[in-house]
Amino acid sequence: MTHSSSPPLRLRFAPSPTGYLHIGGARTALFCWLWARKQQGAFVLRIEDTDQARNTPESLSAIIDSMRWLGLDWDEGPEVGGDHGPYFQSKRRELYREYAERLIRTGHAYRCYATREELDEARERHKATGSRDPFRYPGIWRDRSDHPPDKPYVVRFKSPQSGSTGWVDKVKGRIDVPNNTQQDFVILRSDGLPLYNFACVVDDMLMGINLVARGDDHVVNTAPQILIYEALGKPVPEFAHVPMILAPNGEKLSKRHAAVSVLEYRDAGYLPDGVVNYLARLGWSHGDQEIFTREQLLTHFDWAQVGRNPARYDAKKFTHVQGEHLRMQSPEQVATQSLPFLASRELHVDAQHPSLVPAITAVLTRATTLAEVAEGIDYVFRDPPELDPKAARKFLIPAKASLLRALKTIVEEAPSFDAATLESRVNDWLAQDNLPLKEIAQPARVALTGRTRSPGLYELMLMLGRDTVLKRLSAGAEHAERNDGNDAS
Repeated sequence: MTHSSSPPLRLRFAPSPTGYLHIGGARTALFCWLWARKQQGAFVLRIEDTDQARNTPESLSAIIDSMRWLGLDWDEGPEVGGDHGPYFQSKRRELYREYAERLIRTGHAYRCYATREELDEARERHKATGSRDPFRYPGIWRDRSDHPPDKPYVVRFKSPQSGSTGWVDKVKGRIDVPNNTQQDFVILRSDGLPLYNFACVVDDMLMGINLVARGDDHVVNTAPQILIYEALGKPVPEFAHVPMILAPNGEKLSKRHAAVSVLEYRDAGYLPDGVVNYLARLGWSHGDQEIFTREQLLTHFDWAQVGRNPARYDAKKFTHVQGEHLRMQSPEQVATQSLPFLASRELHVDAQHPSLVPAITAVLTRATTLAEVAEGIDYVFRDPPELDPKAARKFLIPAKASLLRALKTIVEEAPSFDAATLESRVNDWLAQDNLPLKEIAQPARVALTGRTRSPGLYELMLMLGRDTVLKRLSAGAEHAERNDGNDAS
């Protein structure tokens, strides 16, 4: 836990509202949230919305909705407020201008009036040398003071040209970057908008962020950011760079390999805790344990167990983890959660419907998502059930019509509608006519459900109720009589 002698731990997640929340971003947010909660620190949500051309209100809503759905609540940020706002970069432009001017005054930054044509010429000269080194701004205005009045300029950071800049990463260990590989990078555009590295430092500094955890594609940004902290005379935060999530074949993860938006998993019927569990295990481990409750993740998460190598997305493992979390729920909990998915199938079922919990209990061992639960119990509430044409052609045939009618009579005349009575009377009938159960079981299953897989015959009957069973057996017999092997209508 955080010691009283050290400042309270503060972490942030800072997405850009230019699209959905990617599962890679969600995994970073999760690691930050877990560590902040475990250490009794603060978790800040900041929106990096300086890309005016690509920002959309829909993207912001998707990010907020994703975070809320995952249960990653924030202590400061949009919809919550806090003492370090505003929490949108677009509303902090004056702060960036102020700190850029401060760096200029102290000699750590300068105004650069180089035109695009001048930079293009310098780029061509570098190319002509045949050097394999990337082009770096050649410092045209680094030491000049003859500033032209009323000409547009950018503000560049004056990077040191010797020595190195390094840090001990909480995931990757010691990293050092030679300063002669840096260039005088732009911190403020001519329109007054900040570049990422500068805005990030100003925001993290003013918001008191003392641990920056993010994807390891940001490692290249860390040395320039440390240089800015040092130039401003401010404490440098700790850094933790988590491995990327790759596709199973090692490529960059994309929609071709997986659903990459958090809300796609919500809409597919995944549970938030199932998604959180799987994302936590993408790049972090605790022994061989695969299934974690949220409380267990909060107990065990530590940066020391975050791997340095990229994690590989595994759809089968994700489905397995999700299914385990589904089965951690009680049938009553799943019943409540499945109602919207039934509604999306145009089945508006009352939460107190007597068949709902028994139906869910019957499918929970096989289903992995709430959408699969809804699909698995569709026939209970859809009347008549949707007939699988292939199943109907195979099992609802003329030869089975009389058997279905006989079964209907047995159910109709049974003195009580319970599994033991039904099973006893069906067995007596089958023994009397020297018939195996399979002769009637599959035709009855198809007549009652429209499909070939379902709970056991007597469990199924009790779930549907006597009246529905009688009606569907009768309809199944009529269908069987009409079946010429070509038409499943």
